[in-house]
Amino acid sequence: MPEAPLRHVFVYGTLRRGGRNDINRLEPAPRYLGMGEVKGMLYHFDWYPGLSLGGQEAITVVGEVYEIAPQLECLLDGIEKIVPGDASEYLKRELAVEVDGRQLQCLVYEINPERVRGRQAIRHGDWILFHGA
Repeated sequence: MPEAPLRHVFVYGTLRRGGRNDINRLEPAPRYLGMGEVKGMLYHFDWYPGLSLGGQEAITVVGEVYEIAPQLECLLDGIEKIVPGDASEYLKRELAVEVDGRQLQCLVYEINPERVRGRQAIRHGDWILFHGA
């Protein structure tokens, strides 16, 4: 049986290098591909952010793009509390992200829209600048 293909993931919060859940400390080790950007809005949730993609007030949100194995994707799903139905804290999306001039299809963990009501927007789009590593 062939191995499942490697995928790309865009990380914008605590999974970034130096963050509380730094993806580089997880196994199997990811491969860093470069910095990427998406359009959306970051929201502050205590010690972590949530990204809402698109929208009328969308700004550029920066993050890191990694190549990951299926086992690491499963681990990330657990960290981001992906569960079936409306109870999931994050929703798993796939979209094109520009990395060093090329488009890569990336997994993006978007915050469940039900959870952003009353949350502080982070207007510059960089969690590390907002929170510090």
